[in-house]
Amino acid sequence: MQVFDGENRGVYHRPVDDVTAFVLAGGKSTRMGRDKAFLELDGKTLLELAMAKARSLTKDVRIVGSPAKFAAFGPVVEDIFPERGPLGAIHAALTATATELNLMLAVDTPLLQPSFLAWMLKRAQGNRAMVTVPSVGGRLHPLCSVYRKSFAMTAEESLQAGQNKIDRLFAEIATEVIAEEEIVAAGFSAEMFHNVNTPEEWVAVTSTEYPVPSKNK
Repeated sequence: MQVFDGENRGVYHRPVDDVTAFVLAGGKSTRMGRDKAFLELDGKTLLELAMAKARSLTKDVRIVGSPAKFAAFGPVVEDIFPERGPLGAIHAALTATATELNLMLAVDTPLLQPSFLAWMLKRAQGNRAMVTVPSVGGRLHPLCSVYRKSFAMTAEESLQAGQNKIDRLFAEIATEVIAEEEIVAAGFSAEMFHNVNTPEEWVAVTSTEYPVPSKNK
């Protein structure tokens, strides 16, 4: 589906009332050896950075994770299907939301630019897809995507069946995949999608090779 209106490409950081943003922070961080949400970059934790980006897009920002750990930082949504990974987190978010469109943002992708998230939201607002998901580096990025509330039912059916994989569900529903070529052509770098799961990846992401986006980008 090609539904993006190029005239709106410069409209960023404008809060919208019909979108809820969820920062997914419930991972165990086993490979990192410490909680990724509290890693610090430029004097701020990854949780703080993700929350700030989400708040530049909408006033309604929530954290999906443990209330005991995150309640001091904002409204928290707890998994309904515990220990079921990202699909369980997305399901919990969409069950709790009151809005049609919902941005999911993993806490461990600190290089993502708010302007890209706004651009992706514009795509989702202009289509009828249940999910709008970027494809970069030869794979989909479901933890940096926009979901309609109705995906909660699809997720719940999968979880009840014991299936935790997200990507396989996209073939069953209306999905708009934003190709890497489109993202680059719009002026964004594919390097934004580097996430941090290990100490080695943390070193790579925090090096000068992958500079943190400025507040104006």
